[in-house]
Amino acid sequence: MIAIVDYGAGNIFSVKNALDFLGIDGKLTADADEIRSADEIILPGVGAFPSAMKMLSNSGLVEVIREQSQIKPFLGICLGMQLIFERSFEFEETEGLGLIKGGVEKIERVDLSVPHMGWNSLIYNKTCPLLKGISEGEYVYFVHSYAAVCSDNDVAAYCDYGGRITALVYNGKYVYGSQFHPEKSGEAGLKMLKNFAELVK
Repeated sequence: MIAIVDYGAGNIFSVKNALDFLGIDGKLTADADEIRSADEIILPGVGAFPSAMKMLSNSGLVEVIREQSQIKPFLGICLGMQLIFERSFEFEETEGLGLIKGGVEKIERVDLSVPHMGWNSLIYNKTCPLLKGISEGEYVYFVHSYAAVCSDNDVAAYCDYGGRITALVYNGKYVYGSQFHPEKSGEAGLKMLKNFAELVK
């Protein structure tokens, strides 16, 4: 079972619907014991980093996520990916989960609109199990104004939007983060979710 962490930060139902479509057992939960007993964990999210981190802290799940992400596959999606870093500078400096070193900063583009919204193609940076069977150059769907700034060693894929935007991170162990929405990214996104679900098989 995949635990989809329900802490009040949006887009949880679209992730659950995508897993249902794929025939994958996913459960929306804010229960620490259910998250601990799950095979894998997905942390979704849309909105602002400070309020999402506050909601996550209020849920009492911060330490559970830090603990479980060290022993089983964990995937942060969109804002959920941003939360896995050490800090964000959205509105104010806010501490994150610290699962991967780095921070989240506002996208600054002179000639392009922000938020970065719409379809963009993936450029691969390193081998990642979630990209198995997905061709480089596939288009996926983004909606965000802030992006991760981290070590190149943790970047599995990026896109070009007037400069490099981190699209998918992987720490080489259990932690993954997708800035784009796989549940809204057509066949490529569904394939990525399927790859994630099969990590424990």
